[in-house]
Amino acid sequence: MAVTYEDYSAVDPAGFDAVVVGAGFAGSVAARELAERGGKRVLLIEKKSHIGGNMYDELDEAGILVHRYGPHIFHTNDERAFKYVCRFTEWRDYQHEVRADWHGTYLPVPFNKNSMEIAFGPDEAARLTDKLVSVFGDERKVTITELRAQDDPDLAKVADFVYNNVFLYYTQKQWGLTPEEVDPSVVARVPVFLSRDNRYFQDAFQGLPKHGYTPLFENMLDHENIVVCLNTQAESVFDLRFESDAEDAPLSAIALAGKPFEGDIVFTGPLDELFLARFGRLPYRTLDFVYETYDVPEKLPVGTVNFTVSEDYTRITEFKHLTGQVAPNTTIMKEYSRAYADPETQIPYYAILSDENFALYRRYKDLTRNMANFHTLGRLAEYRYYNMDAIVHLALDLADKLIG
Repeated sequence: MAVTYEDYSAVDPAGFDAVVVGAGFAGSVAARELAERGGKRVLLIEKKSHIGGNMYDELDEAGILVHRYGPHIFHTNDERAFKYVCRFTEWRDYQHEVRADWHGTYLPVPFNKNSMEIAFGPDEAARLTDKLVSVFGDERKVTITELRAQDDPDLAKVADFVYNNVFLYYTQKQWGLTPEEVDPSVVARVPVFLSRDNRYFQDAFQGLPKHGYTPLFENMLDHENIVVCLNTQAESVFDLRFESDAEDAPLSAIALAGKPFEGDIVFTGPLDELFLARFGRLPYRTLDFVYETYDVPEKLPVGTVNFTVSEDYTRITEFKHLTGQVAPNTTIMKEYSRAYADPETQIPYYAILSDENFALYRRYKDLTRNMANFHTLGRLAEYRYYNMDAIVHLALDLADKLIG
C-alpha cells in the first residue's frame, strides 16, 4: 500500500471517526495510533503540500538529500519513543557535533575541555580545567550561573568567555534581542561541559532515518484507515460555532460539511490562526534558509557550525555529515532568524516565551474549554518548545487516552 491522498473537496467528513490537523510527528503519530490501535477512520489535513511537517526532506537539484526546514537529529533517552519511530524506518547511527566559528577557529559546542585548550592555550586551559574539576567534579555540565556563584576570578573568566564568544551574539541573532534584553534565566542555563566528549547530545539513542524523514512519514501514514488531504487549512475546513457573539465566548461545536463533528479532533497547528487571530497574533521567530552547492565532497568539519561572533546568519549545516550520503558534491544551508510577521509567506518556528505571550495563548486555549473532543498537541498548538522525541511521547500518551 501507499499513503492515500485525496482532494478535500472530494472527501465526505461524515465517513471519519477522527480528524487530525497537521502531518508532522504530533499529527502523524496520533493518526497512526488512532487508525491502527483504535480502529478509527482518520482524516488528516495538512496545509503544506507534503507530509512530514518541518522534518520534510528531499533531494535538491544537485542530488543531495537536504532538510527543507532546518537540521533535525533525533535524540532521546525515551526508549518507547525511539522504538516507535524505528517501526517505520531503518536507522542511521549518527552522533551530532557542532562547532562555533570563533574568528575563523572552530570551538566544540557545548564548550568543553577541548574548547578550553583552543581558547586559552594548553597550559592555561590545564590550570582552569583542574580548578573546574576540583570544584564541580569531572564529566559534569556546569552552568554560567554556577561558575559565577563561586566568586572566583578564574571561574568567572571561563564564564565570561563562554558568554561573550559562544552565547551572546548567537542569541541576539536568534531572538532579535539586544544584550540588555537577553533573559538572565536563559543565560543561566548556558553550560560548560567538563568532558572531552564533543557530541552535541549525550542521549542513549540518536541518529537519523536511514533513507530520510519523508519515507519514515510515508510508512507511518500508510494505513487503510488514514486519508491525507494536503494543501488544506483547518480554518477553511472547520466551521467554528460559538456559544454567543461575545469576543471571548467559547466554542460550542466544530462543524464539518455543515454538521457538528463529534469524533476526536487532534489539532497540532497554531491556535491563533484557527481563530483568525481575533486577539492578535502569537509572537514567533521564523527562519529563512539559503542553500549553496559546491563541487567538492565536503565544506565543513562537522554537520553544523554556529557563527557566534560574526556573520548575520546563525549557523550553517552541511547535510552529508547527517545523512551519510556519498557524492562528489555537497550542499550547505545558511540559516537566518527573522521576526514572524506574515503567516501567508512565513512559517512559525520558535514561540517567544514570556508571561505576556503565554497569557495571550491561554486566552485562545480558553475558547476550547467546553470542547471535550478537541485536543491540542505539539509546539504550535501548545505554544512551547518540544524536541521530536517529546512530541512522539506526547502523541502516544494522547492516543492511549483516546483509545482507552
